[in-house]
Order: sequence, then structure tokens, then C-alpha cells
Amino acid sequence: MSKIAFIYPGQGAQKAGMGADFYEKSETAKSIFVEAGRMLGLDMKALCFEENEKLDLTEYTQAALVTTCLAMTRVVKERGLRPDMTAGLSLGEYCTIAAAGGMDDMDAIRLVRKRGILMQNTIPAGEGGMCAVMGLDSVKIEETLAKMQEGRNPGDVTIANYNCPGQIVITGKTAAVKDASVKLKEAGAKRVMMLNVSGPFHSPLLVPAGEELAAELEAVTLHPLQIPYVTNVTAEKIEDIAKTKGLLKEQVSSSVRWMQSMEYMIREGVDTFVEIGPGKTLAGFMKKIERDVKVYNIASWDDVEKTISGLCESQTKD
Repeated sequence: MSKIAFIYPGQGAQKAGMGADFYEKSETAKSIFVEAGRMLGLDMKALCFEENEKLDLTEYTQAALVTTCLAMTRVVKERGLRPDMTAGLSLGEYCTIAAAGGMDDMDAIRLVRKRGILMQNTIPAGEGGMCAVMGLDSVKIEETLAKMQEGRNPGDVTIANYNCPGQIVITGKTAAVKDASVKLKEAGAKRVMMLNVSGPFHSPLLVPAGEELAAELEAVTLHPLQIPYVTNVTAEKIEDIAKTKGLLKEQVSSSVRWMQSMEYMIREGVDTFVEIGPGKTLAGFMKKIERDVKVYNIASWDDVEKTISGLCESQTKD
């Protein structure tokens, strides 16, 4: 039997105007934006819908993107579309847990607001960075970084994201990341590109941020999961909500195993993925992970009807 997964993008997918049509056309979606703005003391309409510099600052991005994705999810569920499993890339894992029934929407939004502040401020600006590595096997990258670690402090440079075959992101101290980019190019990478980010995300350097986030997590009441979600940390499904707080603490400083997560879900029988949120980043990754699955995108109000119609048509053919 066909299984459907909701998947959620991470930081970088945000764009001005995201969710505006949901706000205008759905009282349910509007209430998410209004309540989130009131809770955080932010003008969420201005942050998400208007061109502004704050939207790309980590401390604001995370709350804005999760608010948007959860507002969209509420609408999608109202239309009767329900997933069998969920997954989210990095930040998107909070949407994942909420969509799976394990966390209230407002708790997810409040936590990522704190998470964004911690991730932005833990390492001084300029001391950490990230680099995308294209066209080099992950094993080769791991071997190259392992050799570099000899004589260095643990965490100087590690893998941040396993996005898809041929696209890996490394993270760590700026000098070490730049040094690694040269060595990876020599090892056969087709392209290396320093990313315009404010810190070394998903690096052991952010362990202190995870520790502080753990204190925030302790104050949150989680609920039994209605469906499983797949965690970035292990790329396996979680069915026991008791594991979630520890995993979210660890997730801040551990590698995002997105490629492995999608491969796991496919082995579990998921053959249809619905990407909820602005952009089509995850759909692009999936083309390189497994072309034979179906992927739908819900980034606009019109996409909701297109997706539901497409799924109904697909199920009829099957």
C-alpha cells in the first residue's frame, strides 16, 4: 500500500511573501501567524510577507519559516490529507514533530526562536563557516576530513549535511573549512562554495547551544506521537516521544543525515513525498536520491488543490 510522508525544508528556503496567500484565504492559517507574532513579540506579517533584512538573520529566520510551514500544514490537514510519516531537514524537524502530533505548534515556534538565537550567538561572527562540496562521494569527503583532523581539535571541520548524492556541506572553524575546501577540490570535488551563513551550523562547536536549548526543552510538554517521524541524527524513525528532547539537543551539533533519512523512508514503504514550505529544495535533492518516488510541493495556496488532485489521480491509477 502506498505511504505518504510530509517533508519540511530547513533554513535557506525562506523567501519574502511566504505564506501570505494562506494568511489571506484561511482563518486557520491566519491564526497561526497572529498567535506566533503575539507570543514572540514580533510582527510576523512584516517578517514573512514583506521584503526585509531580518528574514535572513538566523534568530528570525527559524521562527518565520516554522510558522509558515505549520500554517500551511494546518490547511493541508483540514483538506483531509494526512501523512503516514514525517521528516524535516534540520530546522524542519520541529515542523515534523508538530505534524506528527508530538508537539504543539506554538511550542515548536517558541523553541526555534530560541534555537535561532543560540545558533547565531554561540560562535562569534567570522569564526565559523560552512562550505558546500559538489560532485565528491561522501566516503571520500569523510576520509579527507579524517586526515585533516590529525593534530587538530575535534570539530574543527566536520560534515554538516548529507543532502543528496554529490552534495555535502561541511562546517567548522572558518580557517579549517577553507583549508578543507582546497583539499577536497584536490581530492576530486567538482565545485566547492563557501556559504553565506552566520555560523558553523551542525558542528560540534555548537554543543554549548544544544546544552542551553535542552533547558528550554525541559519546560515543554510533548505528546505521544500519532505517527512516526524520522530524525536527522540517526536517519531512523522515532515512535517513542521520550527520545525527542535528547535528539533535538543533539541535532544542533550533529550531522543532518537527510539523504540517509529519505533512503530509510523509502525502505519503510514511503513512495509519495509532499514537501510543505517555500521552494523546492527537497524535491531537488530527491531527484538525486531516488527518481522513482512521487514528490509534490505545497508552497502556495493553489498547490494544495493541485497536490490533492494529483494524489487522488495517482491512487486511482494505482
